[in-house]
Amino acid sequence: MPAKNFSKQKNKIIIIDFGSQVTKLIARRIRELKVYCEIVNLKEFKKITNFKDIKGIILSGGPSTVTQKKYPSISKNIFEKNIPILGICYGLQLISKVFGGKIKKSQKKREFGEAILFEKSKSILFKNFFTNKKASVWMSHQDAVFKIPKDFKNIAFTTSSKHTAIQNKNKNIYGIQFHPEVTHTKKGFQIIKNFVLDICKIKKNWMINIEKNRIISDLKSKIKTDRVICALSGGVDSSVVALLVNKAIKKNLKCIMVDTGLLRKNEFKQSYKLFKNKYKLNIKLIKSKEIFYKKLKNVVDPEKKRKIIGNLFIKIFEKEAKKFKNVRYLAQGTLYPDIIESRSSSGSKSSKIKSHHNVGGLPKKMKLKLIEPLNELFKDEVRKLGKSLGLDSSILKKHPFPGPGLAIRIVGKITEKKVKILQDADEIFIKSLIKNNLYEKIWQAYAALLPIKTVGVMGDTRTFEYTCVLRAVTSEDGMTAAKYNFNNVYLSQISNKIINGVSGINRVVYDITSKPPSTIELE
Repeated sequence: MPAKNFSKQKNKIIIIDFGSQVTKLIARRIRELKVYCEIVNLKEFKKITNFKDIKGIILSGGPSTVTQKKYPSISKNIFEKNIPILGICYGLQLISKVFGGKIKKSQKKREFGEAILFEKSKSILFKNFFTNKKASVWMSHQDAVFKIPKDFKNIAFTTSSKHTAIQNKNKNIYGIQFHPEVTHTKKGFQIIKNFVLDICKIKKNWMINIEKNRIISDLKSKIKTDRVICALSGGVDSSVVALLVNKAIKKNLKCIMVDTGLLRKNEFKQSYKLFKNKYKLNIKLIKSKEIFYKKLKNVVDPEKKRKIIGNLFIKIFEKEAKKFKNVRYLAQGTLYPDIIESRSSSGSKSSKIKSHHNVGGLPKKMKLKLIEPLNELFKDEVRKLGKSLGLDSSILKKHPFPGPGLAIRIVGKITEKKVKILQDADEIFIKSLIKNNLYEKIWQAYAALLPIKTVGVMGDTRTFEYTCVLRAVTSEDGMTAAKYNFNNVYLSQISNKIINGVSGINRVVYDITSKPPSTIELE
């Protein structure tokens, strides 16, 4: 049985995720080389039976240790398939363990943060990496290789770690203790480039136009003469899906826009007009605000909110599907990060970050089959795809917006009054960013509402109102993020605008937390 979600893409790199927080960055670096790659967890990898299209395998870092009796591993047979393999951090330790090396836990020689790497032997992996036989790298480990396996060669070291990088050139197996995927490792991208292009000898085969044509062709082949319902919200992801499916099947597409009452102010109407008038899509509007508010009443847990919303969407779509003949499929804008965050590296439920309403939030039993043309793409790749499809810039440049909408930006119980307060505050914030030419410099920005009231003074009168949280982050792909550095004058101005312009808020705070340890969304 093939691995779930494992693509038919030829000539690719596979990353086996052992639970590292930065595994996704490895994938991004490889995609930047115009080479396709996929992240699979251990369970998925063990189901792969056909390796002919896999040109290289990367073993990620992770929190596990090979010094214990039980630890996540792969069969030694994988190393005999003549596929180049690179182990990073835990990946290095696993390679060493499999081939008979010794790994120990060291309390005195732990390495976290910056370290200086020294070249010991020449290696194709380190081509154009070292300057005067040394380089700055980023470490995050406690276990270390104390004895390298037979037939392996030590190629680099630090003052605290004797065997920081090893290789078996004959078998094309390499291992490094540091993380080349993070920006803290200067010239780390060069190592990934060397492995992918020079060692795996894979050709640059992944470009957005090629991907667009492949997706449209696959959609035609899969759908044939059946009809499709597309969940269209007006965000970038669902909009790109709608245009892709429309190119594939034309009149057999029916777009459904559901007014949940949880979108940004006036966003629903604006999106409907655009797709109806400019793109001539067949769209049906469904106003379901009351039912969403009713089902979400007194629900506090964000996971429960996501699942309730996911179930309601499916019920609505299945009901609409009955009104049309030959509707077998539901198309939605699920992205690769959605899938990654909705599952754990091991496949267990315990360590997943959150259930995206269109992935883990969906009911187990569905009458409609899912079509997710973007589930192998990152956000920035989807924007490029949208541009190639002629998607309007007003949508193309939109910041990411969660499927559950404001339901997860209102921490705690949801009421219509709270939604109105948040819509007004968010509109002021976003319009201000646009006016000050800040919007396009920011990956994602929004206002959220906390479930706490604080005392304030307005016009010599005591107030007891809600606290509004502003969040603005920079990012490449949404997998990691850092706060946007507003100046204090701007923050003071936007705080005054919100407090003076929105009844129900008397305090504004700015969230400066990075991802990780937090997520971009406040929930």
